[in-house]
Amino acid sequence: MPPSQKRARRYDLARTRTAVLAQLAHVRTAVGVLTPQQLDGPSGLGDWTVRELAVHLTMALSHVCRTLELPEPAVGKPDVALVEWPFSTAERAGAIADDTVAIAADRPDLDALYAEVAERFEAAVSGVPEERLLATRVGAMRFGDFLVTRTVELVVHSYDLNEAVGLGIPYDRQALAACTRLLADALAEKAPGGSVEVRVPPFAVVQCVQGPRHTRGTPPNVVETDPLTWIRLATGRARWATERDAAKVSASGERADLDALLPLMG
Repeated sequence: MPPSQKRARRYDLARTRTAVLAQLAHVRTAVGVLTPQQLDGPSGLGDWTVRELAVHLTMALSHVCRTLELPEPAVGKPDVALVEWPFSTAERAGAIADDTVAIAADRPDLDALYAEVAERFEAAVSGVPEERLLATRVGAMRFGDFLVTRTVELVVHSYDLNEAVGLGIPYDRQALAACTRLLADALAEKAPGGSVEVRVPPFAVVQCVQGPRHTRGTPPNVVETDPLTWIRLATGRARWATERDAAKVSASGERADLDALLPLMG
């Protein structure tokens, strides 16, 4: 896909760091009330059990810690921009699944695992500058950017846990905002242009899709939805036609059909 010419959105490092910890804490509280039978049940994500899904959520933070322990890449600049990260996830699914299963088998005490990961994360990220490069699975990324990707992992899999076992895990507002904005920007990266305006209030508005560019007044092609519906669409957990028929998505204009562009993440 052609590189975006737009200025990259910036995220406040301290707020993102706090949001990541807050979302993990929400998940830890919810997981702590699950019975052994619930934990051994299906997660809805391939062959993973609920226990394995719960373990996978901790890996969103432990991966940050592991990369910070490695030498900083000598490349001098990132290999992967933040807005490109969502398109890189599918190719890593196999290795991540294997790691998840291994950790779940080795760490039966989930509460202890969550506590350990949170404590390690807080200590590891304290004072790290946002420009520090990390050797992630997809290549060198800025520390600040990589933290934003953690909000996607945590929010999306919090949703998965809620669906799997009927939990009511809340979404930290800042984590939800960062996740929503990154996935909206990824859509604009995938389909650059200015003929369609996609609105995800209160967090994001982007223009995308080639065609006549809108400059003033009411855009001729508008898509609007809520943050969680947008995240579900962008990650393949919901279908465009289904959500539109259920009035979860409003789409007006001849170009306001995003079905062929979704999902963004595999």
